[in-house]
Amino acid sequence: MVRLMMHPEPSNYSYVFDFEENFHYEWTRQWMTENWTNGFYYCTIYAMLVFGLRRMMRDRAGFRLKGLLVLWNTMLATFSLVGFARTAPELFRVLNKYGLHHSVCVTSYVEDDPVSGFWSWLFVLSKLPELGDTIFIVLRKQPLIFLHWYHHITVLLYTWFSYMEFTSSARWFIVMNYSVHSMMYTYYAARAMGYRPPKQVSMFITASQLTQMLVGCFINYTTYGYLKTGGPHSCRVSKLNITLSSTMYFSYLLLFARFFYNAYLNKGSRVTSSKKSSKQH
Repeated sequence: MVRLMMHPEPSNYSYVFDFEENFHYEWTRQWMTENWTNGFYYCTIYAMLVFGLRRMMRDRAGFRLKGLLVLWNTMLATFSLVGFARTAPELFRVLNKYGLHHSVCVTSYVEDDPVSGFWSWLFVLSKLPELGDTIFIVLRKQPLIFLHWYHHITVLLYTWFSYMEFTSSARWFIVMNYSVHSMMYTYYAARAMGYRPPKQVSMFITASQLTQMLVGCFINYTTYGYLKTGGPHSCRVSKLNITLSSTMYFSYLLLFARFFYNAYLNKGSRVTSSKKSSKQH
């Protein structure tokens, strides 16, 4: 059921669904506070499964899995597109009305906006099933590059930790990730269907990923500046979180820059198959 908003300006949505309107962040934060460390167990199982399957597939022919791959990527592309459409308006409204400081220092995207809050919660949870990307790569015997599994593991751990802390700057990371994922999974769904988009499309997506990492580094730098000048209560983000996020985003920036160079600029590099399996976020 869809309900029209009586006061569209505060939420910036023309409608909300019942499951969005009824979202209450308190129990989700409590759940994550009690369970976020389970992410380490999930990542351990993920690594064991991936590299175990990789070893098992060493002397076997790869599976095609075309139908499943189309379904998988189409579902994730749709989820990411809807997630972007439901979180981006809150970020744009906050930037326009309150400015950059509010967008990186205040957690209103979860506490005051049930629509953005609901999709931010789903974003955090989605990092667990997204580990399934790697299973397809291994079963299809595609090249498994370090960037892929490193990215999946660190993103899951960081997003769960950040939701437990209710990190204010995460609204930027969520919107950017949804945006890039909507393009990336649409591209992979098209490839799984047999279409061959021009090279410029994959190049643009990788450039968007690079831009995401640059903006992430900028947001962390800006947040640290506000925290340093305004004191520990000026921004809803811990110094530990900024340190972890900065390290993570900078490492992604270097790895994606290297991937971009090898895939599109280094003529002698053979990375066509790696491009098909990079699937980074």
